[in-house]
Amino acid sequence: MKISEELKGAQTIGISGHIRPDGDCVGSCMALYLYLKKEFPEAQVEVFLEQPPEVFNCIKDIKEIRTDFKTELQRFDAFIALDTVKERMGEAEKFFDNAGKKINIDHHISNKGCGGTNYIDAQASSTSELIYKVLDEEKLDEEIAKAIYIGIIHDTGVFNYSNTTPDALAIASKLISFGFDFSEIIEKTFYEKSYVQNLLLGRALLESITFMDGKCIVSAIHQRTLAFYHADSKDLEGIVSQLNHTEGVECTIFMYQTGTMEYKVSLRSKGMVDVAQIAVFFGGGGHVRAAGCTMNGTFHDVVNNLSLHIEKELQKNMR
Repeated sequence: MKISEELKGAQTIGISGHIRPDGDCVGSCMALYLYLKKEFPEAQVEVFLEQPPEVFNCIKDIKEIRTDFKTELQRFDAFIALDTVKERMGEAEKFFDNAGKKINIDHHISNKGCGGTNYIDAQASSTSELIYKVLDEEKLDEEIAKAIYIGIIHDTGVFNYSNTTPDALAIASKLISFGFDFSEIIEKTFYEKSYVQNLLLGRALLESITFMDGKCIVSAIHQRTLAFYHADSKDLEGIVSQLNHTEGVECTIFMYQTGTMEYKVSLRSKGMVDVAQIAVFFGGGGHVRAAGCTMNGTFHDVVNNLSLHIEKELQKNMR
């Protein structure tokens, strides 16, 4: 697929990703936005996302994101859903449903394609990698390259996760040739944490519990804790990955409370547990080693329900 061919003749183009956008979602959406503004200067291009974390303010024109999901347009000629299925687009789902042409680009194994035109590749490291492939390479510039690079490093854990492929590394090498300060981007957007973020990480580590003979670890942050630190969900980035580094652990559960008897759950695996399969069972999705879902019940209800599936996966793969 080449996006310029798919959008030929479109005068109004919309872009969106999933709720609670992460680095790959923000990077892919903004890279495509910057490219289309340059490729189709006469077209009206709009991008819709919930407010991205401030660490991504280094991306050009990020303030152009319509975080209020308001537009004067009644209908888009084309709308592109990135890094998501349409059910996770939040307020942008209505724009997608009403668009003349619907395009879905994603790398999640749980996504079967929700557009009239779909580019789904579960072998890709990130949606940002797929965006690189659908753009004309000779038309990239430093700002577009930087946005794609940010997306790739965030979904590969700076090339540390198992989804890091030769393709991802080859693309990254081409991107950094545009001359942006890639080491500063890694430090500022991936590693650097605020004081409050470090406090929440400390709480999560201190209050974590291991079970299943140390093969599983769980921790939770409740609404009262977030309120105490004047924090929100964006301040919890990276906690699940840090928990997953625990020696002997094969599967990690990190959850934070989003409402009464409701939790947003993040799952990580070192390979013995297919967490995507578990997340899909509970209405979520993701990758074999990184997935998530929303679950209802008490903390113990959620852990008990997940444990049944995690234990089956461990038993199956330990034989």
